[in-house]
Amino acid sequence: MTTSSTPALERDLTSGALSLAIAEIAEEAARLILPYWRAGTAVETKSDDSPVTQADRAAEALILERLAALYPGVQTVAEEAVSADGAPETAEDWFWLIDPLDGTRGFVRGGEAFTVNIALIHDGYPVAGVVTAPATATTWRTDKPEGGAFRRQFGALQAGEAHSGEDWRPIRVRDRPQEGMALLSHSVSDEEATRLAARHGCSRWQGTDSSLKFCLIAEGRFDAYPRTGPTSEWDTAAGQAVLEGAGGRVLADDGQRMAYGKTRFLNGAFVAMGG
Repeated sequence: MTTSSTPALERDLTSGALSLAIAEIAEEAARLILPYWRAGTAVETKSDDSPVTQADRAAEALILERLAALYPGVQTVAEEAVSADGAPETAEDWFWLIDPLDGTRGFVRGGEAFTVNIALIHDGYPVAGVVTAPATATTWRTDKPEGGAFRRQFGALQAGEAHSGEDWRPIRVRDRPQEGMALLSHSVSDEEATRLAARHGCSRWQGTDSSLKFCLIAEGRFDAYPRTGPTSEWDTAAGQAVLEGAGGRVLADDGQRMAYGKTRFLNGAFVAMGG
C-alpha cells in the first residue's frame, strides 16, 4: 500500500535522514523511560504472561506520536498496541515495528540490558533500524542503504539542542576468531546454551537480555546469537537492521534471511551472526 508519506520515506531512507530522525526519537523515549528505572515502578502481567509497566506504555505513545508526525499514514505494529488491540491481519509494503522497552523483565529487576527498538520494514525486510540502551545512554543505528552502521553515546538534552552526546562512529562485525563467543538468552539453561554455542562454532558463551545481543555482535565484540524459542518481530527487526548494516547476517531456520510480516508477526528459530 502506498501512502502520502511513501515519497518522504524513500527520500529520507536514501539520504540517511530517516535513520537519524528515528535515532532522535528512540533517544527521547530512552530519556522518558529512565525515571521509571529502579524506582519501584508498578508491574502488570499481560495475557501472554509477560510484564508491562507504565514506562513501556509511555515510551510507545511517544514513539507512535513522533512517527505519525514525520510520516503520517505508515502502518505501525507496536508491542503494547498489539497486546491491547491485536495484531493487524496483514502487513503493508511499508510498516514500522516498535518495541518501546525490550527486556522488561530485566528492567523491572533493575538490570541494564533493556532497549528501545524502532525498525522500518519494506517488502518484508528491515531497511532501517535503531536500538537504544537507556541505562548506558548508547544508540546503534543504520545509515542509508549500504551505508553501514553506527554507534554513539548520547547525553542529557539541553534547551535548543537537536541532540547531545558523542559524534556517530562506524561499527563493523569482526572476522570469526578461532574460539568464537556466543550470546544467549537468559531463558535457556546452561546446558542448552553450551550446546547452541557449539553448534554455531563458539566455544564460549555469555547470557544477555534484549536486542542488545544484535548490537554487541555488530560492534565486533561477539560472534553469534542463536535463538530457538519464539520471539515477536518487534523484538528482532531493529537489531537485525543494525547487524546487517555492520556486515552481519540473521538467518531463519530455513537458512534464508529472516523476513517480516509473518503470521501474527512471530519469529521462529534463527541465528544472528557476525563475520
